[in-house]
Amino acid sequence: MAAKHARTGKRRSSGTAGQMYVYGNVVARPSYEPVRREEIPGIRKETSSQVKKNRKQALRMNPGYVMFLTLAAMLALVICVNYVKLQSRITKRSENITALQAELADMREENNTRYNFVMDAVNLDEIRTKAQNELGMVYASEDQIVEYSSPLADYVKQYGDIPENGVLAQSDKHED
Repeated sequence: MAAKHARTGKRRSSGTAGQMYVYGNVVARPSYEPVRREEIPGIRKETSSQVKKNRKQALRMNPGYVMFLTLAAMLALVICVNYVKLQSRITKRSENITALQAELADMREENNTRYNFVMDAVNLDEIRTKAQNELGMVYASEDQIVEYSSPLADYVKQYGDIPENGVLAQSDKHED
């Protein structure tokens, strides 16, 4: 219903005396313009000297207020300059990190290439042939192999001969 009145621009009474609702975006001008006191000829309102004095004083800035504003402006300027410097440092470090990451990727690629080259250059058959023919090395025979059990570790540092029974010194803490 409100949309209907908005389209037509009709007025509807609100039920209170002297007030009307106007729907739409254009409000009709009243038939009369109220006269303002300042516009009434012959009536001039004088302002008192105290009011004039208060207005002048309100327009002036005292030295404390000027000092406060100056300090606040300088503080804001220092904060802004430090912020820009910080942003600049962050940008430089980000660029440096990117450059170092690229350098690391190049080094890894070069390392992998060299590793693959070395691994391809090693021929195990050639090494075995050279060890047996030129250096006189032979495979171990069954009587040279001694099996042993280590109670504490996966590896053994041999400082002396392995006992005939194959059992190394056992710890007091470990019992099988």
